Amino acid sequence: MMKSMDGFTGRIGWLEVICGPMFSGKSEELMRRLRRAMIARKRVQVFKPAMDDRYSEDEIVSHGDVRMKSEAVKSASEILAKLDWRTDVIGIDESNFFGTDLIEVVNRLADSGKQVIAAGLDTDYLGRPFAPIPDLLALAESITKTLAICMRCGNPAKHTQRLVESDDLIVVGAAGLYEARCRRCFEAGVPKQELLEFARPSYRFQQAAQS
Repeated sequence: MMKSMDGFTGRIGWLEVICGPMFSGKSEELMRRLRRAMIARKRVQVFKPAMDDRYSEDEIVSHGDVRMKSEAVKSASEILAKLDWRTDVIGIDESNFFGTDLIEVVNRLADSGKQVIAAGLDTDYLGRPFAPIPDLLALAESITKTLAICMRCGNPAKHTQRLVESDDLIVVGAAGLYEARCRRCFEAGVPKQELLEFARPSYRFQQAAQS
């Protein structure tokens, strides 16, 4: 894991990527770096995917309820359309929701002298690399891997476990739909019946249905 590139000066651009599972503090780390840039009197713009409206439509919000104003965009190309080119630092939360179009966008921004900080999931609910994060990792000057705490055993967790049935790659949600899991406790896809006890009808409900 590399440290962020706060010490770089001049008009050189670069890309930083913060990745990891849900509940690992990615958004909080993104906001921490953006606040440091604001303290340094740099112009900062923050973007989030419009589809992620779990907590707010115009803020990025961590699971710990840390908030920062942001602009919601429907696509990666809209980041360019809404960008003030006087901006020095660009923060992008939930980068995994933007798809592979984000790769060209962040490269263009970094090549133009912007500092880009992108946060997102690096693996999906099946444990596979989650585009476009793997490509962004290959292009980045700085990478930070965050870990969560496994909700089953308490060990460091690198996976996001989906708890509901769906074949969709993206299902927007938080606690109740997902939880962090370590390598040992993770089940690709949706957990088996023993992990879905909350969804089973109670004995009393079954008795009532039979009567």
